[in-house]
Order: sequence, then structure tokens, then C-alpha cells
Amino acid sequence: MRFGFALGLLAANAFAAAPTFNHDIAPILYQNCAGCHRPGQVAPFSLLTYQDAAKRADLIATVTTSRYMPPWKAEPGYGHFQDERRLTDAQLALIRDWVKSGAPEGDPKQKPAVPQFGSGWLAGKPDAEVKVGKPFEVPADGRDVFQCFVVPLNFDAERYVKTVEFHPGNPKVVHHALFFLDLSGEARRLNAAANGNGYSCFGGPRIVPAGGLGGWAPGATPQPLPAGMGYAIEKGADLVMQIHYHPDGKPETDQSALGLTFTSESPKGLTNILVGPRRIDLPAGDAHREITDFGVVPQDVELIGITPHAHLLCKEMKVDAKFPDGRSETLIWIKDWDFNWQGQYRYATPIPLPKGTRIEMRYVYDNSEGNPHNPSHPPKAVRFGEQTTDEMRFAFLQVALPDRAAVPAFRKAMLLSRIEEMIRDGNDFSSLGPRQASNLQRAVAAFDRNHDGKLEPDEMEALMKFLQGMVR
Repeated sequence: MRFGFALGLLAANAFAAAPTFNHDIAPILYQNCAGCHRPGQVAPFSLLTYQDAAKRADLIATVTTSRYMPPWKAEPGYGHFQDERRLTDAQLALIRDWVKSGAPEGDPKQKPAVPQFGSGWLAGKPDAEVKVGKPFEVPADGRDVFQCFVVPLNFDAERYVKTVEFHPGNPKVVHHALFFLDLSGEARRLNAAANGNGYSCFGGPRIVPAGGLGGWAPGATPQPLPAGMGYAIEKGADLVMQIHYHPDGKPETDQSALGLTFTSESPKGLTNILVGPRRIDLPAGDAHREITDFGVVPQDVELIGITPHAHLLCKEMKVDAKFPDGRSETLIWIKDWDFNWQGQYRYATPIPLPKGTRIEMRYVYDNSEGNPHNPSHPPKAVRFGEQTTDEMRFAFLQVALPDRAAVPAFRKAMLLSRIEEMIRDGNDFSSLGPRQASNLQRAVAAFDRNHDGKLEPDEMEALMKFLQGMVR
């Protein structure tokens, strides 16, 4: 009896219908790929029709099986994020079986409706629309362009933002974008020095941000913050939009915009934790160099999102939380870092981080000839810096404090910790704006009583007490 039952199962499987585009493949493509692979978007071809997909069936199977596409870098099981685009093993098997079966179209009645992508604001008309001042010219070819645009917001009072929606002016060349807030005026100075239509900012915004509004990558949808939370924009703040452009073979222009929807409720305080030392030493030819760092959370917070950052030589990164009670949790793990596919990862549910939680980061770099992303041939020794051929290692953690009033003290504690770290790294202030770096260099020199270029423990203690009163 069991033998007969087994034969029946084998026969059923042998004659099972092959997957079809209309019934099996279209739902996968529409859900995970159509955001980019449609006319007028950054992807090189559309996947909205059977004809589009069938003539690229082998390519689709190859890039999905290797997980090159869709471009979702976070490993499963290490943080649960909004807008996840990672295909399941079952979906990958369906695609492979469809291709092996000759990529059949199937019954037209089983095809789902083609997704509609409106040209308006997906989250509804925003309360404020912020646009880049004038069109930016993107060259036809050459290296990718990273441009920071400075937009004075001119808010007459502090505002709280519930939803942020980015509108790429030219989706064919806009690869991704990150949004920062500046209160120092440094971004305005950098903009003026670069003739006023933004300034080059490959490695980062070249300022110490007073806050941020998240980021955007193709396929992302606007998500309101959890209840009781809002991005705080202080009176007088400037918006800095860092936009990554990918040339598409002909000259293009872009004038992107950001839509802000406000909330009137008194939100929790949102701010950022920055973890990552500035000292990097990657010898030429070293195929595996691990660099670690940590930061300690000074008070109870909720983790809302995380933005890892490195340049071209990084191949893996992992960020863990070590809790005061001895527990640990991996916040994000990217095993195949790709500089061209980075952005903010927003958690589906905020993660509580109690006071004293240790945030540990581990980045792995490959500065060998065998790294296809290495910009130098033969490889050269690489250190920290803003240029394409330099490197970085940061993790930006977006956190919510229970009380908005606690944000200034929290930021001050984190900034002082960063400054102390920079001094211990040999007075390396290269990640700051030029004025801020110059001021800190003078302060260090003033407290270096024996003028040996480094601070003894008592000199460091005196400087940090001085900065406690100066930093706001």
C-alpha cells in the first residue's frame, strides 16, 4: 500500500504543470522588480510584460540564483526590515523551473494586474515640497557622481516630520539618495565654494550632520514613522540631499524633490548614533583585513534604522548589540557589500537598546588584485578619506529617545565620545568640515602642554572638561 502511494506521488510530480509567467513568475517580478524594471526608471530594461521577461529568462535565472538581483544585501535572520526585496528559496526554484521548461507564458486569465505607478506623491500631497534649486547636469559617461545639494528650509519654528517621500527628477540616472540636516552653515559654505549648484561628496556629506531624514533607493516606498515619532527639524536648519547619479550613456539633467508630511503630536526624540573610527590602514595586496570598533549607548533608546557605509574595498560588515544583561543580537549582516547598493535599512519593529548597550561593528576589506571592485591596479595602500580610492567604515544608527528634550544632551555625549576617539586616533579630524577640524586642532594644541603632538591622560581629561562646556 505504501509502495503504491509513493508511486502515485512520483507520477503526480512527473506530470505536474510547469511554472508559467502569468501564474507564477509575474507576481514575483511585479512585487520585487517592477519598481526599477519599468519604462523611464534606472534599470536598463522593463519586466512588465511576458515578452520583456521571456527574452531575458536565462539572465533572470542567473542573477536571481546568485542573489545579485533583486539588490537586497542584508542577510535573512539578522534584523527584519521594511521593504525587504530578498527572494525566498521557493521563489528562486520557481524561476529556475520556469526557465528550464522553456519559459511558458501560461493562461492569460491567471496573469495579475500590471502594477500602476502614479506620477504623483504616493503618500498623498506633502505639507512641504523641497526641490533642488536648479537642474543638475549628469555627464553621459565616466564615474558615478555623488553630489550634495543644499536647500535652506526657512522654517520659522521647529517642525516634526512624520513621512518623507523622495521624488527622483530623472529616475534613469538617480541611483540612491540620503538626506541630512545642517545647522552649522558648513554645507552652505561648501556649496558656495563649488559655485552654488551642490558640491561633490563621494564619501559622505563632508559635514557633521545635526540630524537626518533617512534615505531612498529604487523600489522603496514612503513609510510613516511609528506612532509618537517624528524627525525634528530645528528652526534655521538646511537640508542636504546627497544624490548618487549613474551615467546612462547620454547627457541628462535632474531636479529631484523631497516631500515632507508633518505631525502635530509631540514626538519622541529622533537622533543618530555614529559608530566607526577614522583610522584605516589597508596594505596593498591584503585580501582579508578585519577592522572592529564599538560605541556605548548613553541612555535607553529604540533603534529605528541603520545605515552601514564603506567604499569599494569593503566585502563584509556586521553590526551587533551586546546588551547589559548579557544577551546579544545581530542588527545587520551584509556578507557581500556593494558600494553601489547602499542605503538606510528601516526596522519593521523598533529594537529597544537599554543604556549601556555596546554596539560592535566588524568590517572586512579586500585590497588585493583579486577584488574586482578595487579601483587601483596594481593595488595601493589605502587609508581613510573622501576620495574613490580611499576607504571609510561607519554605521549610522537612527534611534528614538523617550523624550525630545533629552536629544541635545544625548547628541553632546555622542559628539564628545567621537571627538575623544578622533584624538586617540592621532588627531584625525578628516571626517569633519574644515572649520570644525581647524578649531579642534587648535584646542588640542592648546592642551598639549609638552608639545609632543599627543595628549597624556591628564591633558586629555582637561581638554574633555573644556569641551564639555563648549560643545552644544
